[in-house]
Amino acid sequence: MYEPDHLRTFLAVAGTLSFTRAAAELGLGQPTVSQHIRKLEASVGRPLFLRDTRTVTLTADGEAMAGFARTILAAQQEAAAYFTGSGLRGRLRFGVSDDLALTALPRILRDFRRLYPRIDLELTVGQSGNLHRRLESGHLDLAFVKHQPGDGRASVVRRDRLIWAAAEGTVLETARPVPLVVYQAPSLSRAIGVRALDAAGRSYRITCTVRGVNGVLAAVRAGLGIAVFARSLAPRDLIEVSAAALPDLGEVDFVLLTGPRAPADATTALTTAILGNNPQLAGRPDQRSDQLP
Repeated sequence: MYEPDHLRTFLAVAGTLSFTRAAAELGLGQPTVSQHIRKLEASVGRPLFLRDTRTVTLTADGEAMAGFARTILAAQQEAAAYFTGSGLRGRLRFGVSDDLALTALPRILRDFRRLYPRIDLELTVGQSGNLHRRLESGHLDLAFVKHQPGDGRASVVRRDRLIWAAAEGTVLETARPVPLVVYQAPSLSRAIGVRALDAAGRSYRITCTVRGVNGVLAAVRAGLGIAVFARSLAPRDLIEVSAAALPDLGEVDFVLLTGPRAPADATTALTTAILGNNPQLAGRPDQRSDQLP
């Protein structure tokens, strides 16, 4: 048998590819995280990670174990919910960034509502900046949003790289301002993109300002400009702009943030459900090979 605590630690390391970040996410010391992984690898009889002083990657057996671990923990959660969890009741106000709502999240929420039918789940979909404000003001209990890496208060579901993306056939001329499609402020992707261009001394002009992800997609597909996407969430019909053409945007975290007056048991149950399914929240597989020069 595999210890559930070891499996949860393994999934945290697999999701962050960092023992340090996994320890912070779980509220454990790094030696404890390392011990859990060693014990799980001893139980399995095979290495689950390849690690050196700078990087951590999953082995083929580690990839397989990730699937098994999610299945085992989900079954354990379902059994607990059947006998005790169904007693959870009350209201849970959940906010989701609109682009993250296009992932496998609806299926996770459907399964959650089946496990906890007495929890009245209220869903708000919007931009990450607005959801942050609603969370801080006490109008949301839990939010699944994009966030700058490094916030110890956040439960990291997964980390992704930010990219510039454009419609196929878009040409960027170095002598002309970069045409940008952006969200209305406050917007994390807008702020990161503008800051990167300013730091690189690259001029730009905002050609379209939109309220939601569907507006961004429509404007970019129409050739009005380029936009910032998390790589795993960029549709496959858009082309990633090469790193040589525009400045690097760094990484972004998909995180769960808890409100100051959130109901503890219901919030923990939904957080556990989402963290246990984090590989399925990677959006669309990145199968784009073409890049704009």
